[in-house]
Amino acid sequence: MRDRNQIDWNVWLDTYKDTYASFSKAQHEGLRALERFARFNYAVAGDVLEAGLAQAKATLGARAALGTEALAELLGKQAELGSQLTDKIRERAEEFSTLAAEVQDSVGSFATAASRTRGNGRSQGARKSA
Repeated sequence: MRDRNQIDWNVWLDTYKDTYASFSKAQHEGLRALERFARFNYAVAGDVLEAGLAQAKATLGARAALGTEALAELLGKQAELGSQLTDKIRERAEEFSTLAAEVQDSVGSFATAASRTRGNGRSQGARKSA
């Protein structure tokens, strides 16, 4: 006969592992998504910095030679640099959209899996068939 006051540590630890495994996975996925968004923002900041440096370089190069040709060349160069930045930002926006969709799918699949589990970590389908 089992003593009612004795704790079965193996059952307790298994329950603990089953319960917190999903939390650990959610935390891991969340941190991975956060890292991806941080890398994306770093890349966008790099694009903007490069565009700013190119604009400054074009402006300083035009100051050396004054005249209508130099001014027209400066305006043409600035328009070209602006269109290049616009293209890069458009590509980054598409990349962000893809990234957000992937993160949303990841969170959605985790939420679906979490809604199927009960308190002990078993899925409802496995419990019904057992």
